[in-house]
Amino acid sequence: MTNYDPAAPRRFLWLVFAFIILWPALLITQFNPLLFFESTNLQVLRNFLGQFFPPQTARDFLQILFKATLETLAIATAGITLALIIAIPLGLIISQSLSISRIGPANGHLLWWSMRYIARIIMMILRGVPEIVWALLLVRVFGLGVTAGVLAIAVTYGGMLGKVYSEILESSDTKSCRVLLQLGSGRIVAFFYGLLPGASQELASYTIYRWECALRASVVMGFVGAGGLGQLMDQSMKLLNGSEVSSILIVFLLLVLLADWLSYEVRRQLL
Repeated sequence: MTNYDPAAPRRFLWLVFAFIILWPALLITQFNPLLFFESTNLQVLRNFLGQFFPPQTARDFLQILFKATLETLAIATAGITLALIIAIPLGLIISQSLSISRIGPANGHLLWWSMRYIARIIMMILRGVPEIVWALLLVRVFGLGVTAGVLAIAVTYGGMLGKVYSEILESSDTKSCRVLLQLGSGRIVAFFYGLLPGASQELASYTIYRWECALRASVVMGFVGAGGLGQLMDQSMKLLNGSEVSSILIVFLLLVLLADWLSYEVRRQLL
């Protein structure tokens, strides 16, 4: 006797609906997977990939690569640090879990409501503009270099982190926080002793994930003059030096592995 899944027709309809939406998008973009298998394109692809081997290991280039790697780490780390300075106050302000008015009458309800609304608008503006756009604007102000990259990450990720922090705090267990607020404690005390212990692992994991994203973003922003591995890769690509690009990509992948290891270790320590 076969088992009948009552949800199967609904899943099939959703699959058909997704295909109906996807097919016109593929036609608009003129995406054709068969182009990958044409003999001419395959030969061009082989020649292109052949330029990346072997990776560049000259001492002078490795010294430059090491300096660019430190710049990329500095851009990502400094950017995330400044983003935290922006995100933590905004996240705490808009978090409904720390709202005293939710547990009963409170003075200044209109003031706090206005502050939450303003904080949400600020975060929307910060995260609504991609970091590469912020970098393009800030390079005009501060010139070429790491300053534009750091500030671009700080601005964009400050809005992202603030929004996600508030959602993590609201989705975690809020019973302890509510009890503390009912007993008359302040919002900061309720946060540290009521919300943070239960949400610390998820907050730390997401912060490190955003640091990993900042590493990737700093490489991309290097193409607009924000320094680091991206700027070095842009120079190597313009000179058609595939071996240097290969070495840069290997270092970048090692940085991503480092971020994964840090995330694992932090989660393990917080268990």
